[in-house]
Amino acid sequence: MKRILTPLIPFLAIIVLWTASISLFAIPNYILPTPRAVVQALRIGYVEGLYWPHLLATLQATILGYLIGCGLAFVFGALVAASKIFERFVYPYVVGLQSMPKVALAPLIIVWFGFGISSKIVMVALICFFPVFINTIVGLRHTDPNLIDLLRVFSASRTHVFFQVKLPSAASHIFAGLQISVVLALIGAVVSEFVASQRGLGNLIQASSQNLDVAAMFAVLFTLALIGVLGSQLVQFVQRKLLFWEARADETTTAIHE
Repeated sequence: MKRILTPLIPFLAIIVLWTASISLFAIPNYILPTPRAVVQALRIGYVEGLYWPHLLATLQATILGYLIGCGLAFVFGALVAASKIFERFVYPYVVGLQSMPKVALAPLIIVWFGFGISSKIVMVALICFFPVFINTIVGLRHTDPNLIDLLRVFSASRTHVFFQVKLPSAASHIFAGLQISVVLALIGAVVSEFVASQRGLGNLIQASSQNLDVAAMFAVLFTLALIGVLGSQLVQFVQRKLLFWEARADETTTAIHE
């Protein structure tokens, strides 16, 4: 219960400060809408079904791009960590690609992949790639060499060493990258919808901006924030289930301090 109530305190404080600021400074609704106006926009958008197609379009591109980008990042990161030759070939190009602003790449991606969901998936995958790629390399290279030597004494294969020692050791680093990428994935989807899309939450923000419907813009932004929080919580949940030894260690530490 405490875990649920604690995050609500800052949220309620923001609502109170928001409402008080509008009343105190007489801020017009077309600049900063009231919380009630935002709730009304959310109700109209979801009850009447206006937002659902846009929400599903953004979620589809976000999830597919996230899975593809993170999957490729893990594979390339593992190859770079295992081979210095592969690192010399690949790493400079990955860093160079990451240095390019993704908004600047968006028109080129649209030329290559069109105005449909494919371009959004590519944009999301590109944005998600680098955090998982780097964290995979760091995690795999920080494996305890004594454990690797111990398995090699018993003639363990490279595959066995990877799955039994290196991957569990690097898992916390990899999940840290996944945590970062899950938020970036949503940003990538919305940015691509700004550039070229007829459906999606980014497109909905643009349409609301053109109509000067600031309450609707806040409603969509609130939706995006909620999706980001839920996505982050989902990654944390999977991490706790898969890396159960870390969860037990945290529980033991908490019990000791209490």
